[in-house]
Amino acid sequence: MACEKEIEIDTRLGRRKIDPDKIVNFPRGLAGFETEHEFTLLQLRPDAPLLILQSVTKPDVGLLVADPYSFLPSYPVMVGEAEQQLLKINETGDAAILVTVTIPAGEPENAMLNLTGPIVINHQAKIGLQIPQGFEGPAQVSLHQPDMAAE
Repeated sequence: MACEKEIEIDTRLGRRKIDPDKIVNFPRGLAGFETEHEFTLLQLRPDAPLLILQSVTKPDVGLLVADPYSFLPSYPVMVGEAEQQLLKINETGDAAILVTVTIPAGEPENAMLNLTGPIVINHQAKIGLQIPQGFEGPAQVSLHQPDMAAE
């Protein structure tokens, strides 16, 4: 099977080459970007825990995201049966979970993980959904001190 060539896209980080096989389809788009459906994950640095979920078609649409489990000991994500069918998964463990990160301008020490709308991605099927959560607990936790923020 022939490997597809990389394509170049404009991103918030400048022009980047991406593998077309790494494009994830979001059939419902993302909160605030419902008309955007094709995204790819870009690394900021090879060892950085933060990524950019970048629109393939709009350079200015890129969300800072992170794996919440890199910062939190537990984070229960509820994925309904309809979402599981759309994602083509049997359980949440079959998918990657990401959350958006907010960094106030000039205040990186106040970076927050947003827990109310996790992004669930089935990398095998190349399908992603943002799934609003209705759980008890904090809506955001500090990226730097999650235990203190959750109290």
